[in-house]
Amino acid sequence: MKQVVQNYKSGELAVLDVPVPGCKPGGVLVRTSYSLISTGTELMKVSEAGMSMLGKARSRPDQVAKVMQSVATNGLPATYQKVMGKLDSYTPLGYSLCGVVEQVGPGIDDVKVGDVVACAGNEHALHAELNWVPKNLYARVPEGLAPQHAAFGTVGSIAMQGVRRGEPQLGEVALVIGLGLIGQLVVQLLAAAGVRVVGVDPDPARCELAERLGAAACGDPDSSAVEAAVAELTDGHGVDQVYLAAGGGSNQPVELAARLCRDRGRVVDIGKCRLDLPWNAYYEKELDVRFSRSYGPGRYDPEYELEGRDYPIGYVRWTERRNLACFLDLVSRGSVDVEPLVSHVADFDDAVETYGRLKDGELKAVAVLFRYPEDEGREQAPAVTLPAVRRGGPAPATTRSSRTPVRLAFVGAGNYATSMLLPHLARREGVALSTVVTTTALSAANAQRKFGFADATTDLDAVLGDPSVDAVFVVTRHSSHAELTRKALLAGKTVFVEKPLALTEDELAGVLAAVEESGNDRVQVGFNRRFAPLLQEAKAQFGVRTGPAHLRYLVNAGRLQHGSWYLRQGTEGSRFAGEGGHFIDTASWLLGADPVSVYAVASSGQDDLQVVLGYPDGSTATVGYVTTGPSSFPKETLDLVADGKVLRLDDFVRASVYGSRRWVSSRLPQARNKGQNAELAAFVKAVRTGGPMPVPLESLVATTAATLAVRDSLASGTPVALAGAR
Repeated sequence: MKQVVQNYKSGELAVLDVPVPGCKPGGVLVRTSYSLISTGTELMKVSEAGMSMLGKARSRPDQVAKVMQSVATNGLPATYQKVMGKLDSYTPLGYSLCGVVEQVGPGIDDVKVGDVVACAGNEHALHAELNWVPKNLYARVPEGLAPQHAAFGTVGSIAMQGVRRGEPQLGEVALVIGLGLIGQLVVQLLAAAGVRVVGVDPDPARCELAERLGAAACGDPDSSAVEAAVAELTDGHGVDQVYLAAGGGSNQPVELAARLCRDRGRVVDIGKCRLDLPWNAYYEKELDVRFSRSYGPGRYDPEYELEGRDYPIGYVRWTERRNLACFLDLVSRGSVDVEPLVSHVADFDDAVETYGRLKDGELKAVAVLFRYPEDEGREQAPAVTLPAVRRGGPAPATTRSSRTPVRLAFVGAGNYATSMLLPHLARREGVALSTVVTTTALSAANAQRKFGFADATTDLDAVLGDPSVDAVFVVTRHSSHAELTRKALLAGKTVFVEKPLALTEDELAGVLAAVEESGNDRVQVGFNRRFAPLLQEAKAQFGVRTGPAHLRYLVNAGRLQHGSWYLRQGTEGSRFAGEGGHFIDTASWLLGADPVSVYAVASSGQDDLQVVLGYPDGSTATVGYVTTGPSSFPKETLDLVADGKVLRLDDFVRASVYGSRRWVSSRLPQARNKGQNAELAAFVKAVRTGGPMPVPLESLVATTAATLAVRDSLASGTPVALAGAR
């Protein structure tokens, strides 16, 4: 299928061929009929992409702060590679469309194939021929409403949420500053609610349009006519509400709002304009400044948007989805007229040219629609079929010529895969990147372009059934690791799964059942720290241990950013369940054994943990996992004490051993090498030669069981003995 994309680094716009998205549970696959260009938001993004690197940094100081934090944590080279990788990727455009339901995912019963729906979301209602849309981001289009008008649903919801934040009442007077697409819709919604409206915009054509659509008067912000109209309509008191629907860097809108608003009036920010509030003016009138967050309640809440958990109507009357349905109803009944806003309708194939004309100013428009081709000969979504499952015998330990490449498939192509794994594999001789599988079409296409995959798809089953694929990398979100690993093992594939292997004991049991059923135990979990060259050298310098040891591992994990999927403990498990295996595996490797007991104590809502691991020879390891430490302190520090010696590791930058003599590594000005490259080399060698896996399955299982036991120890307040511990 085709999709409009932009490279944020170069500014390049393209209509790209990408895989058809899969139809996941909890949503529907929609074939687009019309999608709407937001001439404000989207053109701002397009223009931003054309800036120099310095210009991009100045326009996004929030992202610059994240980059600086990453430099402090991961080092400059690793951060540079990650940032450049993200910049040099195609990103989607679009967030408002109307289309026809082509496939219904499990758990959906409110629409059927063939229904016409309006869709929202900058990850789900894209300028693409097909989109997967979760339940709370689509609404059925009322009968008789033209699809090109229903395509306004998302921007209409944005305008509607802004009006709701202003709490207008019959007979009030409102000022709308900025008469672009959102401003024109705000004017109509206010007029429909019985509010008299004065509009402000420097463009006379937009002022004239707003007056035709219901505004009492409109004018240039510098015109005395605007102040005169406000004075006449309000008997000199000033407007009851001001809606800021303008963009740009001028502070004029907020200053005008203060001047024309009445005492204790309301100022609602909908657009993205400068908000340098003049303190005296706002203080003296005690103005109520409010922000309107996109389409309505539910926005930026992954449980609402992605998992379909609605808010009870008795507590939240107007959600994203209910705003969307309400706007469609208003348009279908003629209370809002969007047809006069349509300046241009372009064929989807002409998308790049259309954006260019808008950016250059050749095409002056309030709203532009893309019209998609009819569905003759259309590409079908991948069918959901069971993979070919290999049963009853061990996986072959194949030995091949050094000239025969190891063919690898990737399931998932997120940040970790594209910054920490694929760059190493793409440069490695004797490796062929066969297929990348993702749930979103564009991420697969990006990985294919950047790393040279032979194929990109959203169909996992086709990859598992491909006999030419030697090994499968599972680099998806944590909740899917165990099931994907189980399927790949049953299909006879060698598996590399990023940590964690499992989030529950049942998931772990499922993986082991697949090993027993298939006889295929060729699996590696991404516990890379034991492969770090600096740590391996320090262990060699420490020498053979004869007596019990005590190991202290402090992990300064830091706070997660708001909205991180790591915070979804209901589906993705706790943070420690997700990444604690890294540190337990490292401790066990250094101590040369698997743990036999786990005791955990938590503080600060169980985000900060102290985990004590017991080992067969009496050794102990304490893993301190904290989120409240300063970002200026190293992320990982480790001390191992035994036999009158101490091994110390400082964040994979420096290591030292103290004993009868002292050894200190050199401090190299390079990225922290946490062992990913060496781990991948060992894995590829095992696949090529059919030799033993880099880490025995028993050790991987023991580490996973110990990680899961932390939760049980926290619940019981007592140590947990690990069943089957050696």
